[in-house]
Amino acid sequence: MLHGSNVGLSTHQLCLISLTAAVTGGCVGYSLCKWVTGARAQTTQQDHNIKGVQLDSSESKQTDADTVSGQKADPYDPLPRQGFLSWDDYFMAVAFLSSQRSKDPNKQVGACIVSKDQIILGIGYNGFPRGCSDSELPWAKLSWSNDPLETKYPYVCHAELNAILNKNTASLQGAKMYVTMFPCNECSKLLIQAGIREIVYYEDKATPVRDTSPNEAPTSNIRHEDAYAASKKLLRMTGVKLRQHQLDRPLTFHLGTY
Repeated sequence: MLHGSNVGLSTHQLCLISLTAAVTGGCVGYSLCKWVTGARAQTTQQDHNIKGVQLDSSESKQTDADTVSGQKADPYDPLPRQGFLSWDDYFMAVAFLSSQRSKDPNKQVGACIVSKDQIILGIGYNGFPRGCSDSELPWAKLSWSNDPLETKYPYVCHAELNAILNKNTASLQGAKMYVTMFPCNECSKLLIQAGIREIVYYEDKATPVRDTSPNEAPTSNIRHEDAYAASKKLLRMTGVKLRQHQLDRPLTFHLGTY
């Protein structure tokens, strides 16, 4: 399952089966690909439990065995497959996948906007504005000289902002946003103005830890804790529904057979 300490890129070597998502005109498709990061890929169960995406060793071995032996599901069975993703798990997984496009070395955040009809309207992740070179702007959280311009905070666009700007529809009125981390007060203002009526988040900021969030702007006059308190106050005042979602179960992916 997903845990707050594992939401960002960790130092663990990763070995997982991940979703590859693409949004075209409000339709979403996904395929499966194997993604291995790190000097050495481990095959232990611990390394399979990354970001709540669990590769079930026994099931994967059984699937491989079935493929080799030629065994397939009964083609005459009219019943649907069991164990498919819930909508909440699906869209939160898309948000987490989107976060992995972020180049932020400390915290990767992803957001996915969904219509009332369960159609993806926009996705985004935290990063620098278009046309701004990642090699010319700093990704640092702190500056040795205490110069805020030597940190990432004045430059980074948050995932929520990018998801709104990447929308594939004229209006987001009444839409829902899935986001891997609770939005800051600045993003909450944008979500309210855009017409988002529900926010489903994974990581809460009820007990924030300083200097761990890409949404914290040290140059501002508002404290980190107060920024998230203001965010929740604004959202509740405007009737935006807030809901924290943990994955219903570890996600297991396999290619299956045809």
